[in-house]
Amino acid sequence: MGNLNPQFGPNSFNGERKESPARPSGGALACMVNSEIGAVLAVMRRNVRWGVRYVEDDDKLEHSLIHSLKELRKQIFSWQHQWNNIDPAVYLQPFLDVIQSDETGAPITGVALSSVYKILSLDIVDLNTVNAGDAMHLIVDAVTSCRFEVTDPASEEVVLMKILQVLLACVKSTASVRLSNQHVCNIINTCFRVVHQASSKGELLQRIARQTMHELVRCIFSHLPDIDNAGHPLANGSRSQVHEEVATNKERTSESKQLENGNAGVEHGGQSSMNASKASTSACGMSESGTNESITEATTAMEPTNNDEKLMMEPFGVPCMVEIFHFLCSLLNVIENVEFGPRSNPIAYDEDVPLFALGLINSAIELGGPYISRHPQLLAIVQDELFRNLMLFGSSMSPLILSTVCSIVLTLYHHLRTELKVQLEAFLSCVLLRIAQSKHGSSYQQQEVAMEALVDLCRQQTFVAEMYANFDCDITCNNLFEDLANLLSKSAFPVNGPLSAMHILALDGLISMVQGMAEWQGHEPPSSDASNDEGYKAFWTMTCENYSDPTYWVPFVHKSKYIKRKLMIGADHFNRDPKKGLEFLQGMHLLPEKLDAQSVACFFRYTAGLDKNLVGDFLGSHDEFCVEVLHEFAITFDFRDMNLDTALRLFLGNFRLPGESQKIQRVLEAFAERYYEQSTDILNNKDAALLLSYSLILLNTDQHNAQVKKKMTEEDFIRNNRRINGGKDLPREYLSELYHSICENEIQMVPDQSAAFPVMASSRWINVMHKSKKTSPFILCDSRDSLNYDMFAILSGPTIAAMSVVFDQVEQEDILQTCIDGFLSVAKIAACYHLDDVLDDLVVSLCKFTTLLSPLSVEEFIISLGDETKARMATATVFTIANRYGDYIRTGWKNILDCVLSLHKVGLLPASLASDAEYDMEPSSDPEQGKPATTSFSTSHMPSVAIPRKSSGLMGRFSQLLSFDVEEPRSQPTEEQLAAQQRSRETIQTCHIDSIFTECKFLQAESLMQLVKALVLAADQLRKGTGSTEDEDTAVFCLELLITITLNNRDRIMLIWQGVYEHISDIVQSTSMPCTLVEKAVFGLIKICQRLLPYKENLTDELLRSLQLVLKLDARVADAYCEHITQEVMHLVKANAAHIRSHVGWRTIISMLSITARHPEASEVGFEALTFIMADAAHLLPSNYILCVDAARQFAESRVGEVNRSVSALDLMAGSVVCLVRWSCETKNAGDEEAAMKANQDIGEMWLRLVQGLRKVCLDQREEVRNHAILMLQRSLAGVDGIHLPNILWLQCFDLVIFTLLDDLLEISLGKSPKDYRNMEGTLVLAMKLMSKVFLQLLLDLWRLPSFCKLWLGILNRMERYMNIKFRGRRSEKIHELIPELLKNTLLVMKTTGLLTPSDTIGGDSFWQLTWLHVKNISPALQLEVFPARELEQPHARHIKTGGTPAPDGTVLVQASDTTA
Repeated sequence: MGNLNPQFGPNSFNGERKESPARPSGGALACMVNSEIGAVLAVMRRNVRWGVRYVEDDDKLEHSLIHSLKELRKQIFSWQHQWNNIDPAVYLQPFLDVIQSDETGAPITGVALSSVYKILSLDIVDLNTVNAGDAMHLIVDAVTSCRFEVTDPASEEVVLMKILQVLLACVKSTASVRLSNQHVCNIINTCFRVVHQASSKGELLQRIARQTMHELVRCIFSHLPDIDNAGHPLANGSRSQVHEEVATNKERTSESKQLENGNAGVEHGGQSSMNASKASTSACGMSESGTNESITEATTAMEPTNNDEKLMMEPFGVPCMVEIFHFLCSLLNVIENVEFGPRSNPIAYDEDVPLFALGLINSAIELGGPYISRHPQLLAIVQDELFRNLMLFGSSMSPLILSTVCSIVLTLYHHLRTELKVQLEAFLSCVLLRIAQSKHGSSYQQQEVAMEALVDLCRQQTFVAEMYANFDCDITCNNLFEDLANLLSKSAFPVNGPLSAMHILALDGLISMVQGMAEWQGHEPPSSDASNDEGYKAFWTMTCENYSDPTYWVPFVHKSKYIKRKLMIGADHFNRDPKKGLEFLQGMHLLPEKLDAQSVACFFRYTAGLDKNLVGDFLGSHDEFCVEVLHEFAITFDFRDMNLDTALRLFLGNFRLPGESQKIQRVLEAFAERYYEQSTDILNNKDAALLLSYSLILLNTDQHNAQVKKKMTEEDFIRNNRRINGGKDLPREYLSELYHSICENEIQMVPDQSAAFPVMASSRWINVMHKSKKTSPFILCDSRDSLNYDMFAILSGPTIAAMSVVFDQVEQEDILQTCIDGFLSVAKIAACYHLDDVLDDLVVSLCKFTTLLSPLSVEEFIISLGDETKARMATATVFTIANRYGDYIRTGWKNILDCVLSLHKVGLLPASLASDAEYDMEPSSDPEQGKPATTSFSTSHMPSVAIPRKSSGLMGRFSQLLSFDVEEPRSQPTEEQLAAQQRSRETIQTCHIDSIFTECKFLQAESLMQLVKALVLAADQLRKGTGSTEDEDTAVFCLELLITITLNNRDRIMLIWQGVYEHISDIVQSTSMPCTLVEKAVFGLIKICQRLLPYKENLTDELLRSLQLVLKLDARVADAYCEHITQEVMHLVKANAAHIRSHVGWRTIISMLSITARHPEASEVGFEALTFIMADAAHLLPSNYILCVDAARQFAESRVGEVNRSVSALDLMAGSVVCLVRWSCETKNAGDEEAAMKANQDIGEMWLRLVQGLRKVCLDQREEVRNHAILMLQRSLAGVDGIHLPNILWLQCFDLVIFTLLDDLLEISLGKSPKDYRNMEGTLVLAMKLMSKVFLQLLLDLWRLPSFCKLWLGILNRMERYMNIKFRGRRSEKIHELIPELLKNTLLVMKTTGLLTPSDTIGGDSFWQLTWLHVKNISPALQLEVFPARELEQPHARHIKTGGTPAPDGTVLVQASDTTA
């Protein structure tokens, strides 16, 4: 009545009592206490023994227990508002008396306990209550010494449960901080006794007792984080020091007494205890005596010695926690002497007690956490006793125990790893890694538990990096990271059987390691190699200035790892040949050039992997240097505060003691000398140490050699060692301790060096503890990725291989997704560190799973992809890697492109794949939106499964567009097939394959070149393949991709241009018939030039030179595409004419335009392009002038177009003279005479080529063209006034152009049919006028030339010949009228200028005579018309005007400026 149930909720987990409602008022408290008094009295009255009988003499009063309760009832209502000032002993003592009474039965005791629990749960006693501490002590003392009469088993269990309830309430009470260390220990001791006793009682009591024990431990250790706080009530407990060695005096045992008079009790301090006889047998059937003795020893471990009594009576804090923790560890010694082995029965021993103890320890560590490290006493227990037992139970055959041990180690790693470096190394290597292997006799369940523990550790954020930094990079430690990586990778491979849970678990560990690295991954470059040798430096003296600052420890661990690698190589050389091994180490600067004993000794001492047999032989050798090394080797040990056997174990653990007696003598002498130097307390001299060491080795052999039948007794050992200590006996206790130590723990004379993960024997633990004092601090790794590069180099290969094998064999989607996550993590790290080979290997592995490379039909291919989850996931991953990390893919592009081409063949690629992302073609004018333009893409209609159509047409028909529902299929697909097709389409859409190519401008240069190389290779293989339509279509697709890549990389075109050009060139020159491939090649090439010319002026010539490939096309191919080629060239010219400056570039362009002059379809476009260049001299340059003139001549001569086009071409030719005049003026204004001279010479040559071209057209059969050409020639000859043309050039013009033209026309008139050359008479007239006008124009300039006479005679000669020409047998009236008139005009001009006079003496009158000789043949009467008779009679020469100058031949001429033409 009025009792509260104990709270076992989450708050209890944290050591807190569940908050109660507001504290009742004084009156309410009085009522509550009164009700509890009534409850106890009521139960007592029901018992006949407690009935009150009044006799006449009134001598017998009521019992004292009843009387005290009644007296309390009288007082409580007078304490209305003063409960905090009332000593709790007043209202607690009556109840406690009932609890402690031998006369009360179980029901009465139970009710009294409930009353006390109610008072505690109501917080009537709190920190503000007077004498609260004394009251709490009274409660604990009373409950722990509870006595009651057992009436039935059920009531006994009820009382025991209420005892647990009250003790737990004491610890949870706010006043619990007033408890002393001793009382807290008594609470734990009593609860454990109840736990032990409950093993023979009901299941409910067992469970409640164990749960209470857990709650108590949680409550107590939950205070540990607050103990260092100065204001905390428990802080005073932490000021006391507790000796590291917790008192475990086994002689102080509490005696278990039997039931007396039917009473049972729970007591401490030598009084009667709980009935242990009923609990003498454990649950799992261990021997009665062994278990009970161990339990008894464990429970008495917390009892204080006299020296600690004062400390234990202080308010509880660290001292009681040390005692409790030591007590919990001592529980593990219950089965310390039970041997475990491969043949042991997993359930043949009691696993109940160790499991219970391990659970309590785990609870304490979970709540104590990192605060344990603040208290050396607690930390010492964890480092030594706890871990030693964890190592022992880690070898247990029970998977349940192993699992619990692993949980504790994980918690310890999380909280205390900085203090447990060597212990963690020992546990990982000697327990987890050993058990996880299948070759050490472990069961599958054990292997699985160990593997789960390793994987759990791998999932810790910093575990992998800390493993590598603290162990793999520590010269004195094992390579645990490498060992773990090798174990997980091997365990993930299914060797000869199907895939099991173990394989998946190991893979999960590998992937966790990789994902942990990937999550940390930043963008730091790979760590610098520490291989820069600075000469010899003692590697065992290396230390880091600051193990907590990454700027210090990161370079340190890199260097340490580098040295460790060299040491491992050196150790391998030493194991093969010690002498050569030492020489090798000298060469590696690990030993000095001149060997000294100390360096070799330290090499033996601190280098792992040495053959310990060889080390022992070396140390035991009689060679003087070896003896020096032996003594230096001994000096490296610190034997202070060590027993002789411990020191000997440590010493012999580093090598194998040689078998020869002399070598043994030398080795033990060195040991004894060193030990005596540091331990002189007991031994008088080093000889005593030597003799005793010999004796211990003999004892060890005697006790642990199976061949020795009669074992040495303790007395024998003591007797054998009499008077060895300087003639005196050693203390008997000292020798006895040595004897038992050797008997219980063998000295390992043959160190275990064969097994990768040795068993942790007791003797090895001594080495571990010694090493823990010397090891370097534990390095905490934050989220930096400083070590990822080195770790990933070790991990990547095995991880990729393991993931690939598992991915290949499983079908479960969750496991597949785990593998995919691992693949992506590997890719991320490999890309960050530029590990191209790793990324390529990953891509190759993944491509095998896509099924994209399988030789299936289109229908089978799509359905297979849609049905196989694995294939879809692999496909998506391949392209995800390509998109994210393409910068670092090299040879892997080949496999990726194979997948892309397979998807192209079945029409699953997006339509935008081969488009140029920056320069998409203009959209079609088709009003129907959504349909691609004919110049952009071709659409492939796919019913259920479509066979892609062959891509044809012009630019940009780049790929097939997936569509499943356009038209009805021939055979109706099933719903499953339709679903598979939909899944395939969705998968490809999520791959974003088009981004690989459209975003290739962001790829790094090397990756881009490899991508182009792979594309070219794939296209070449297709072209050289079967020649099928499908192969050709795929080759076209490759070419389109190549063009897309080229266009998207205009800023670095030269990286890939050579490969692209050679591929297109190969296509062009090897194709003899029109086809889509050569069409794409030609137009793709032109498109590249169109797009890049505006941006790459420095590459203009290179790009335009590539267009010469078009000129190399086979005639049939060129004819098929001529018109479209010309159109594209025209677009190129119109867009880029201003960017083309060189002769080479223009030669290519004009050559392509010239070819079109005689092509029916292309000539019009070609002439349009030429007109654009030449019209108004818009784009005429010295570099293209002659080319354009020649091209225009070809168009003028071409009969493909109309006459008007030929006439226009002639106009273009004649109009180009304007350019020559302009260039000449610009040259004069430049001021550079030498450059001007060269430029004028070039201009003259261009003009000569122009008039020569026009001359050729003057011979055209078409009258209009012929006549117009003569007119344009005349215009070109007359329009050069602004150009300074040398006279010699004019003479060439007469010879090569005018005279040749007249001669050719005459020849045509005489030799050709009038039908072919109509109206030649008019042409001859025009030609004759042309000659006359040009001669008169140049007369004053040419008379100076020596060859002027020859020129004049040539003119007269042509006139004479033309006079004789006949058309159809008759003379031409026009010519007969024209020539005399022209000649007369010419003669008059010559007469007027004084070049022709009767008194002329040129050539001895030859000029005059020759002139009239030819003139008379032309027109005999002409002389008198020009020179009347009176003028011929004047004998003297005349000067025409003043200022004339005589010619060299004696003729006097006037200046040209004084004449008129």
